[in-house]
Amino acid sequence: MKTFLHAVVVALMTILPTQLSAQIIEPVKWKTSVERAEDGTLQLIAEATIDGNWHMYSRKSGEDGPIPTTFAWTAHPRLTLQGEWTEPKAHTEFNKQFNMELAYFEKKARFVQKATVTGPGPLTVEAEVSFQVCNDEMCLFPEYIPLTFKVPAQKNVAPTDEGLVATEEPNQADQDPLEQDPDEETDTTALAADDTSAPGVSPVPAAGDTEVKQGHWGVFLEGMGWGFLALLMPCIFPMIPLTVSFFIKQSKTRAEGVSKAVTYGISINVIYVALGLLITVIAGPDALNAMATDPWFNLFFFVLFVIFAISFFGAFEITLPSKWVDGSDNLSQRGGLIGIFFMAFTLALVSFSCTGPLIGSLLVRASNSGELLGPAMGMFGFSFALSLPFMLFAAFPGWLQSLPKSGGWMNTVKVVLGFLELAFAMKFLSTADMVWQAHWVSRELFLAIWTGLTFLIALYLFGAFRMPHDDKVESLSVTRMLFGTTFFILGFYLLPGTFGAPVRLVAGFPPPAHYAESPGGAYLGGGSGETALNYTGTSCPDGLPCFNTLEDAKAYAKQVNKPIMIDFTGWGCVNCRKMEEQVWVDPEVHRILKEDLVLVSLYVDEKVKLPEAEQYTTPEGKKIRYVGQKWSDFEASTYGANAQPYYVMIDPDGDWTPLNGFAAWDPDVAKFTAWLKEGIQAYQSRH
Repeated sequence: MKTFLHAVVVALMTILPTQLSAQIIEPVKWKTSVERAEDGTLQLIAEATIDGNWHMYSRKSGEDGPIPTTFAWTAHPRLTLQGEWTEPKAHTEFNKQFNMELAYFEKKARFVQKATVTGPGPLTVEAEVSFQVCNDEMCLFPEYIPLTFKVPAQKNVAPTDEGLVATEEPNQADQDPLEQDPDEETDTTALAADDTSAPGVSPVPAAGDTEVKQGHWGVFLEGMGWGFLALLMPCIFPMIPLTVSFFIKQSKTRAEGVSKAVTYGISINVIYVALGLLITVIAGPDALNAMATDPWFNLFFFVLFVIFAISFFGAFEITLPSKWVDGSDNLSQRGGLIGIFFMAFTLALVSFSCTGPLIGSLLVRASNSGELLGPAMGMFGFSFALSLPFMLFAAFPGWLQSLPKSGGWMNTVKVVLGFLELAFAMKFLSTADMVWQAHWVSRELFLAIWTGLTFLIALYLFGAFRMPHDDKVESLSVTRMLFGTTFFILGFYLLPGTFGAPVRLVAGFPPPAHYAESPGGAYLGGGSGETALNYTGTSCPDGLPCFNTLEDAKAYAKQVNKPIMIDFTGWGCVNCRKMEEQVWVDPEVHRILKEDLVLVSLYVDEKVKLPEAEQYTTPEGKKIRYVGQKWSDFEASTYGANAQPYYVMIDPDGDWTPLNGFAAWDPDVAKFTAWLKEGIQAYQSRH
């Protein structure tokens, strides 16, 4: 837990961001060890201790979020790595700023790389870990931390009960100047870093992970939602009164009828949960974890959802072989528990033409949840919702009178679900597109498609057109009118989003704001206008004109006689997005940033390699190879800070000294506005 002093410092930085001096924050410490298994293979272990409420990010977070943790191993002729390194089970939560699920570690994280070594002598193994950490107020820039693993001579190994290998003094010739005493563990303090893992690696489970349970129940609830939708399908809804009446008539007592209905419901649960477990066993946890970000999986799911949608529109039906249905129906005639079970199985087979697309959609989303038992929990929720009416109506047969009559409305439900399947399909296509950075589906195109689908649903519900199996709409029911109106309103809400307006109701589905043909769009001017033409920045928040290099910003600011605001930011900085979406969008703040100063946004996690001539080594021995490293080193060496967001206003005619201190994450619009005006006034008093 965070110490009292640390809590006070963080609170003061939040409340008075312009009054405190900057500081280097070091929330992560690394130590290494080596373990040897009985078969002689090694485990190279890197353990991170994470302070307070800081989060270090997993590879499962994807490429568009905070920088994930990555290990780069230095090749050695005697060392052979076995497979990929593994990471512990990560906590997951949806982050609105990145519109995606983020997976992170807290407190401690243990990473393991299996390897084999040849030869009898001792060995020094080197690696570099990169990672990033954030808390509720800031993100730190990525670091590249060297790690050293001491492997002793095998002939002197005497494993303890826990398998910890005692290290020996290596030859002086093998001693690296960065290494510590070989009898001690390497202990490296990390300023911050990035976090990427290779897909398809089985994670090392962590004990007592409560987040996993929350994830499972979330999948269960989503499964229930799909199950309740399935109840409205033409293949299911008419079966409810028929099946319940059958159990009641075939039973001598009411209790017997209820018992048979409960057995029927439990059988439905067993059948669908077994299907979910089968998917898990066939695919395996690694494949399920890879589905969320693998572009080919997402492209396959896109095609699958389009097929589901066309089926719901009535072009064809997805059915199972008739032999399966006939065989199951014959077994259901046996009576007893076996007969009831096969009655439930027959329902599952017969109704597949209606429920198949829903089940497929659920299994895809459950698999993408990253939970090992996600498909099984999703099917449990689906079957629970599906079986609940059969059990309840058997217990309370009088309720059957309140059920609406079967009719054309059920096909209307199918068609609306078909449109929604198309909308979900776009999400998978968008994910594949962003991983490949192909820019097929920009944010504007995505929202335009969703807007069009929403209006089509509204027009369909109002009777403007019919699908193949629809009845003619003689009059508009109240329910149909209300749903049609709702979709019309949603369409008008989404429409401005195609021009750059925020659409927070659907946050998490469209691509992020910077993945657009014109970042910021017409809503914020799209960086257009006479002033914007003089700017060279290509990665500018909120459609503002900006620079991405200090040299260009300084030269231009001198020409136009304006102060510079340096925006130390990052692609993976959660709180940078919060500031931009909650503070920078304020009309007065946006006007000041656009008209009264020169904005330069420096991305400290930009993984673009610097030209060979611009690469350098810091006095501390750190190699600067990437653009992001250059800006993070500049922030640390000039301002003694390594957090983002971090804002500084300077005079382009002077040095890098701040005009009025610095600003950081603080959602108080008035305070940030006052800080901007104070800096501008300080600049004007000099000129």
